Amino acid sequence: MKETIYIKNMVCNRCISSVLAIFTTENYTVESVELGKVVAVKGKKSNAKNLNKALENIGFERIENRTETLVEQIKVKLIHKLERGETEDLFQILGKEFGKTETAISKLFSKHEGVTLEKYTINLKIEKVKELIQLGQLNFSEIAYTLNYKTSSHLARQFKGITGMSMSDYKSLQEWDRKFLDQIV
Repeated sequence: MKETIYIKNMVCNRCISSVLAIFTTENYTVESVELGKVVAVKGKKSNAKNLNKALENIGFERIENRTETLVEQIKVKLIHKLERGETEDLFQILGKEFGKTETAISKLFSKHEGVTLEKYTINLKIEKVKELIQLGQLNFSEIAYTLNYKTSSHLARQFKGITGMSMSDYKSLQEWDRKFLDQIV
């Protein structure tokens, strides 16, 4: 029987590969894998406890709770939209996609994560800015434009407010301080 399993902390393509390998090793027939979600059929030799332990060993966690599942899906959607440069009207789009009001999604997220959805989104954007600075392919104005900031000075103020340093100072660092996406709160 096919089952949908939600997984916490899946944030990139390598996460997908790692989770797929675990499910295969644990004798599941995987129908599809995407960030935060696996559709699979349990094999005769499959053991849910072994699966959970194997996932936890590499930093993932099976989600059993409906609220936690929704919050994780919101995080995944935000990461996808940010990667595609779709940062306008995010909360309105999320509301439509999850069939809830913007306020309901925001309250649910804040209650569960201890940080507002807006603050979480800003933190994601700042990590994306750090990545783009490290890549060195865009100047600060282009980075601001890519992430739909109205002005580069708005991005600069926000970056300094979160990191405590200017984007220029960050760019000149020898060791960049970036967070893993699953550790942003």
